[in-house]
Amino acid sequence: MDKFIKQVAAICDEVKLEKKSDKTVNLSFDEWNIWFHSSEQDQKIPKWQVAPPLLEDVYNLEDAVVLGSLLITLLNNSDRVKIACLAQLVNVIAPIMTETGGRVWAQTIYYPFLYTSRHGRGTAVRTFCQCGSYDAGNRRNIPFIDSAAVLSEDENELAVFAVNRSLDSECALSLHLLGGGNYCPCQHIALEGSDLKAVNTADEPEKVIPVVKDITGGITLAPHSWNMIILKKRRMQNEKV
Repeated sequence: MDKFIKQVAAICDEVKLEKKSDKTVNLSFDEWNIWFHSSEQDQKIPKWQVAPPLLEDVYNLEDAVVLGSLLITLLNNSDRVKIACLAQLVNVIAPIMTETGGRVWAQTIYYPFLYTSRHGRGTAVRTFCQCGSYDAGNRRNIPFIDSAAVLSEDENELAVFAVNRSLDSECALSLHLLGGGNYCPCQHIALEGSDLKAVNTADEPEKVIPVVKDITGGITLAPHSWNMIILKKRRMQNEKV
């Protein structure tokens, strides 16, 4: 996603240069999400039904980590991506599921979307991460940690979003703020677990839910996890509240 956004932005900038225009074209990343689970399932649904349950992907923990990383990419490209609409919200490749008759539950991908929506508002702050890396296919030196940060509009809160892509190694997180004020970590919320294929269902709606981590001994990112760390601005002793 990051490469695609940068390529499209570069094309727009090239056209701007050739036309000697002063207009910068921003981007809309429309109808994005993860979609592949329902492809085989939909083939088994009898034809000519009224409102059959088509494209109802059941998302697992692995999907939630990927979606969290996609949200991080959008935050890091928010200087050009001004609108980024999740494909659907209910049932069809969606973070919220319902069933005929009443029950409703949140899928795993709901939680990164929820917390990023709540705390990813304000000014995106560029992050630089030093960590190990891995290779995948033709790609080389992919960092295990993917991260983004957002400073709230009142500048009292700094939200750091991070994904640990490693399948088996945890990562001790050390935060250094360069010229960004005096902030201290106060909360760590994580979506993690030993089973990447774990899902939420109507019968088990809380099998995969965020947990509040203890930060008194430092911040650690579990393997294959999505994380949000909230930092609050320290108040000086003589500062009025």
